[in-house]
Amino acid sequence: DVQLVESGGGSVQAGGSLRLSCAASGYTYSSYCMGWFRQAPGKEREEVASIDLLGPTNYADSVKGRFTISRDNAKTTLSLQLKSLKPEDTAMYYCAASFVCDYFTKGYWGQGTQVTVS
Repeated sequence: DVQLVESGGGSVQAGGSLRLSCAASGYTYSSYCMGWFRQAPGKEREEVASIDLLGPTNYADSVKGRFTISRDNAKTTLSLQLKSLKPEDTAMYYCAASFVCDYFTKGYWGQGTQVTVS
């Protein structure tokens, strides 16, 4: 079975940092585009960052320069380094996998990890 398990969320003060991790299993990890999404209460889910098979990345304008996405194909893990956190970054963060970067809605999703910035 496909599993995406996020970890690393927590509560931090504004300006602080966190590192989110996603452990993937049950599919050919290296063949999939990976991404991080977030959803705040009362808001739509938004794509935060994505990373293609060999490393090209894409970031939402709101996180450029503050967040860094990376992947380790050997360990089948995905990471998101969050720096200079702001209260508006508070959300549930989800890891996702898609065969094509533009079609995450049809891919695999984790259960999420909560990030709270005060």
